[in-house]
Amino acid sequence: MSYLGTNDARDVEERIKSGDEYAREVYEAMAYHISKEIAAAAAPLKGSVDAILLTGSLAYSDMLVGWIQERISFIAPVIVLAGENEILSLAENAMLFLNNESQVNIY
Repeated sequence: MSYLGTNDARDVEERIKSGDEYAREVYEAMAYHISKEIAAAAAPLKGSVDAILLTGSLAYSDMLVGWIQERISFIAPVIVLAGENEILSLAENAMLFLNNESQVNIY
């Protein structure tokens, strides 16, 4: 938002497709930083990563996801689950715990 004046990835992609190099640099820099954080998280796991899940509304962006996959797919398979279901997932898992149907894992 602060760099491009929008929080809509579709607008950013349209700007990039129209030749806006600044938008491309900003968007690709975001992919770079996301990739760095994912790779950094693999280090404490000693590379033992079963899968990398990309979720949220930005996971609908084939452009962003592609740039991220190029950088991290050597770590583990990348699974894209586009959409914002985080709150529902948290609530469902909290209910499983409260109903003694699941345990909390402490890492």
